[in-house]
Amino acid sequence: MIRILTASTENIDDTDAAINDIKTQLDMDNKLLKNTVGIIACHYEFANADTVKAVCGALPFDVCGTISPMQGLNDVSANLLLTLMVLTSDDISFKSVLTPPLRGPFPPGAETSAAGIIEKTYAASAQADRKPCLVFVYAPFMPENSGDEYVNVLTRVSGGAPCFGTLAVDDTIDFRECYLLYNGDKYRDRMAMILVYGDLNPRFFLATISKDKFFDKPALITSSQGHILKEVNGRPVTEYFESMGLTKASETSYAMTSLPFMVDYNDGTPPVSKVFISLNENKHAICAGAMPRGSTLYIGVFDKDDVLLTSRKAVQEALKGLSNSSGILIYSCISRNMSLGSELFAEIKLVQKEIGDKLPFLMAYSGGEICPTLIKQSSAKDGTAINRFHNNTFILCIL
Repeated sequence: MIRILTASTENIDDTDAAINDIKTQLDMDNKLLKNTVGIIACHYEFANADTVKAVCGALPFDVCGTISPMQGLNDVSANLLLTLMVLTSDDISFKSVLTPPLRGPFPPGAETSAAGIIEKTYAASAQADRKPCLVFVYAPFMPENSGDEYVNVLTRVSGGAPCFGTLAVDDTIDFRECYLLYNGDKYRDRMAMILVYGDLNPRFFLATISKDKFFDKPALITSSQGHILKEVNGRPVTEYFESMGLTKASETSYAMTSLPFMVDYNDGTPPVSKVFISLNENKHAICAGAMPRGSTLYIGVFDKDDVLLTSRKAVQEALKGLSNSSGILIYSCISRNMSLGSELFAEIKLVQKEIGDKLPFLMAYSGGEICPTLIKQSSAKDGTAINRFHNNTFILCIL
């Protein structure tokens, strides 16, 4: 059995008031069980003002999470907000882990790749004789590292445990405040994990864009290197953009935000959304995720109506079976929010309306989403799931 509590504060500069808000709402003396961990999301102003450090220092359990420009709980949503979800249980245990830096220069004798560092950190922290029932994953966005690499190594070392989490995103122009948060400290170069052990069967749901929003010009990825897309259909990627009328748009990342790349790995899983970042000096497309050779590439188009439609469908599907469920954790890509125009809170308000008071939830915006994807099925209630790194995606975990 797991119990889920939520709390929030809008007090940035008054740390005593922020601590009082969180403690009062959590009622820890009466509600905490034997094992507890916290998941946090907040605007970067809370981290820069040391409010996060003060709040986490006042809590008797580990807290992991990321910066996010907007968050919401059942009864509150705002930009300048700190939200906290607490997982507590007598029979389910939690182990929080922080990696060393995932970018160089590395000290002599240290692992020299992000994957190697993650693997070594996991191996030193995990229970050798038990597979986690869930791994929460949190990291800042680092252009030199691939979110797919994070997911692949964690899937391998954990024996295929489901992974769910987010990369940080903020609302600055250059994303300079994208921090991982771990026990009150902020990092730009590390990953945090929460390893969950016990009899817990989380369910996962996700939404990208509707199929009728795909442009009718699929292409085969014929040359790539990790997250660098070089050729499609045997020709330079810029020629593909030209054929789609996207030559000017591809010159700026902002213009491509509403045009997600949908990548079909041709392995029975639904297409995975990836974000175009920029063209490099070789006119290759730098993407925020792996673009494997042999995959089929589609370009889609985001709009407000489809964002709300697909999110509503995912939430409604998730709410069909809530027996023995305790709470919901949700991350939505910041690109979905950008498609909402002036109605920045429309997606959060939709979630609040659909969930109501059925279960406590926390929703935050993301710079990259980590969630299992089912083979030939719409949810992870049963069947075979594969951990994936997503962009432009709304992900939901029912605990």
